Amino acid sequence: QVQLVQSGGGLVQTGDSLRLSCTASGRTLSSYVVGWFRQAPGKDREFVATITGGGTTFLVASVRDRFTISRDNAENTVYLQMNELKPEDTAVYYCAAGAGGTHANRYEFWGRGTQVTVYR
Repeated sequence: QVQLVQSGGGLVQTGDSLRLSCTASGRTLSSYVVGWFRQAPGKDREFVATITGGGTTFLVASVRDRFTISRDNAENTVYLQMNELKPEDTAVYYCAAGAGGTHANRYEFWGRGTQVTVYR
């Protein structure tokens, strides 16, 4: 069993930066692929980024030039650095651990979500 605790998030202006953290307890996070998803009001949950235990990353095209996903295996933590935030990035962001990929059903463990709000 893996428990994922998220931190970061908040209310920021367009163009600002935020860093989200996802820290695992229970098992070593490096054993899993970790993904970030987000869900805006009235919309389906969508894939944002993923990182393997070895550090290979993949980000959705809409954020690829602004967001970075990284992991610190010693801290059992994965980060999502979000730069140049836009109002359309407003959503609840979730981290998840599992087999990997871009589909939410491939992730077994989920954080509780953290709100990111970007205003103009």
